Amino acid sequence: MKKQTLSVVLATFNEEKNITDCLKSIRSLADEIIVVDESSTDKTRELAKKLGAKIYKVKHEPIFHITKNKAIKKATGDWVLQLDADERLTPKMKNEISGLLNGKYFGVDSWLSPLKRALLIFPKPKKLSQPAAAYWLPRKNLFLGKYLKHTGQYPDPVIRLFQNGKAILPAISVHEQMKVNGTVGWLSSDLDHLATPRFERYLERENRYSDLEAKLLYNKKIKITITNTLNYLFYKPTKTFLSLYIRHRGFLDGFPGFVFSLYSGFHHAFSYMKLWELYRNKK
Repeated sequence: MKKQTLSVVLATFNEEKNITDCLKSIRSLADEIIVVDESSTDKTRELAKKLGAKIYKVKHEPIFHITKNKAIKKATGDWVLQLDADERLTPKMKNEISGLLNGKYFGVDSWLSPLKRALLIFPKPKKLSQPAAAYWLPRKNLFLGKYLKHTGQYPDPVIRLFQNGKAILPAISVHEQMKVNGTVGWLSSDLDHLATPRFERYLERENRYSDLEAKLLYNKKIKITITNTLNYLFYKPTKTFLSLYIRHRGFLDGFPGFVFSLYSGFHHAFSYMKLWELYRNKK
């Protein structure tokens, strides 16, 4: 079987601190690297070009997934791997993808945690006999210097690897998954996600995400009422915190697990307060 080709695509904006390590992690595997950049003001495009990427400068979009789709549509390879600049392909995942491109490995039909894999009472995932249209990639997330193993943050699967033309992002919200035409399999190894090594970066991302959520609430015509105020400022934050910290055992992730659980709850409050500002500014 002839080796199939791989296009690695990224959408970027001011990622000079991340872009080099990201592209180095995939350079030996990719047949082409495409970077669609939202007019960065730092050295993102310059650094990516040095590593052999095809660069396209575009305007900033309110939803970043619009730009990701632009990158996906420029891919010419048989397969497309869509990455964020703060993600790294681990050697084990690189080997899995290489096996897929060479027709020697087609992933598995499900995912089990390392603990369940070690226990004989759980059936092991079945190896696929033919390639799926797309693949879930498990992610390990770095938060405040620690990879979260609990707190609802592992395996944090994302659909990022797919046959060209078989998947696209809806481009409606920030945390959506790919829409896939066909079956979806799994890779077994982890994608390294350096999401929030510093709390400053977390606050930057939360500010952007809560802006988008407030606009979604506005478009859904969620009103500022006593009931909604109690719901978004008290009930939802408390429910989210308890779910992540207790149900998903965030306490086992130490202080980072507590902070992540707490601020994940605050997200509802931040979004609602920005919704209030939207209504106020429309008057």
